Amino acid sequence: MSTNPVDMHEQLVSLYRRALLSGIDMSEVDDKISEFSVRQDASEKVEEFHDAERIGRTKRALPTLMRVGSFSIPALFIGVGLYLVGTAVVPILGSYISATSQLQAAQLMAPIPQEEVLDVTPLVITQEQPSEKSQVDLQSEPQIIDEALDYTNLNNWFADATLPELANAKEVEGEEYIVDIPKLNVSNARVKVGGTDLDESLIAYPGTALPGDVGAPVIFGHSVLRAYYNPSEKNSRRYNSIFSTIMTLKAGDEIFVTQDGVKYKYLVQEKTEVKPEDVYILKQNYSVKQLKLVTCTPEGTYLRRGVVTATLVPFAEE
Repeated sequence: MSTNPVDMHEQLVSLYRRALLSGIDMSEVDDKISEFSVRQDASEKVEEFHDAERIGRTKRALPTLMRVGSFSIPALFIGVGLYLVGTAVVPILGSYISATSQLQAAQLMAPIPQEEVLDVTPLVITQEQPSEKSQVDLQSEPQIIDEALDYTNLNNWFADATLPELANAKEVEGEEYIVDIPKLNVSNARVKVGGTDLDESLIAYPGTALPGDVGAPVIFGHSVLRAYYNPSEKNSRRYNSIFSTIMTLKAGDEIFVTQDGVKYKYLVQEKTEVKPEDVYILKQNYSVKQLKLVTCTPEGTYLRRGVVTATLVPFAEE
């Protein structure tokens, strides 16, 4: 008997008509139809069971990755997205939290007002004095710069984009030496005295001390987000990220500087953060022998400048 409702109706009418013509008792016909319906229901249930079995066998035959893919792939993309967001946001938040507790005192201890820095620091700034007409133009027409600054160029690190020159800058410019920071896996990092290209090397600000001398070499290096930090010597872009983690250094961590075959050992003394315009970090204290490492902070941003100060200690080759 067909399972189509229309066909079943026509078949039932035909069956009853034949039963009436044959003189068969109608109750017997009803019993037969009920018996057929039961067998039909049982057959359908058996078929459903077999279908479920076939689906189960097919699922079990599929690789595990394909069976759970509909659930794991979206979760994987969500996880990757959260990780990428975290690598950008966490260093910034962490920097703000640590800066609040550790650096407030340093800001209060800045002993020299900004406008007086050049009076006590041997800095010589050379620049042309604008003409009277240009001064009027500058006052009346604001300058709008719509270009993104390139912070692999040291000239862009200070707010006014003008680097001061120390008095004896020309005497030491062109010198080179090597820096090693074992705690950060930084080895054989080339430091060039002078220049502005932080993609090619670390740069020691010209006019600051040489390694081992009184005062402090002030060495600048670029930083990026922690996820892209790769100081390996095999990395052709190592200097693009080489100072990303210097603000994780702690008091007592070692920094080695080698110049002309002589190796110097410095121990981290303190670290602080300053504003981009705070050029007093270049000041030389000729009563001590120190080293200063400078980078942009928080990692991957250009909001402030992180400064690690280390002190020279006796060092003996093993």
